[in-house]
Amino acid sequence: MRTIKLTIEYDGTNYAGWQIQPNGLAVQQVIEEALLRLLGEKVRLRSSGRTDAGVHARGMVAAFQTTTSLPLKAYVEGTNRFLPTDIAIRDASDVHPGFRPIGEALSKHYRYTILMEPVRSPLHRFHAWHIRETLDLGAMAEAARHFTGTHDYAAFRASNCSARTTVRRVDSVTVGRSDNLVIIDVVGEGFLKNMVRVMAGTLVDIGRGRFSPLHVAWLLQNRDRKKAGVTAPACGLCLMKVEYEKQF
Repeated sequence: MRTIKLTIEYDGTNYAGWQIQPNGLAVQQVIEEALLRLLGEKVRLRSSGRTDAGVHARGMVAAFQTTTSLPLKAYVEGTNRFLPTDIAIRDASDVHPGFRPIGEALSKHYRYTILMEPVRSPLHRFHAWHIRETLDLGAMAEAARHFTGTHDYAAFRASNCSARTTVRRVDSVTVGRSDNLVIIDVVGEGFLKNMVRVMAGTLVDIGRGRFSPLHVAWLLQNRDRKKAGVTAPACGLCLMKVEYEKQF
């Protein structure tokens, strides 16, 4: 029995999220069906986490067990033959039988993209949050530094988040710009439901002058979701990479 680790890229626009669910087509379901066609056996993917409807990924990690002895390139090229154009397997590797994609992850890197210009862009409509006004990026960058460290992120989660603890470690949050795109990069050990999107929404409110940069520190201390920013649209969020020990 082999355990195969996959690195997956997808555009989440047409999907109800990563995880199989009764109310819509999920990325996991589409890949498992493609693997069934390739391998002739049903497998179940265990992933490094979940992404919500409309959220994208460049480096989602998932693993499955199989009795087949195909070369690794077949798990990439062969599976991709049966996948739609908005999902692709980027890499496949053998890992130890007990590999846990979520439990053994050292950190995750999410990127939130904002289109900052007066006129909407059809080409960016599924991959960026359109903000018409000019944001104060200096204030946003100053506020972002307060996220770094181990904190209680109760103010930055969805109301239906079921996590047992709201304490998380965030390694870095940076705010940059590339032409008319504002890029928010967030790296941490793990995230609550909608956490990065609420962080992005709060930073945008700070960039608009609604809050001061110190408001992030206040939210971390007071844990009041109602005083944080909006949940930024799903289309701007992308899971860039999941880090593991070097042997993986």
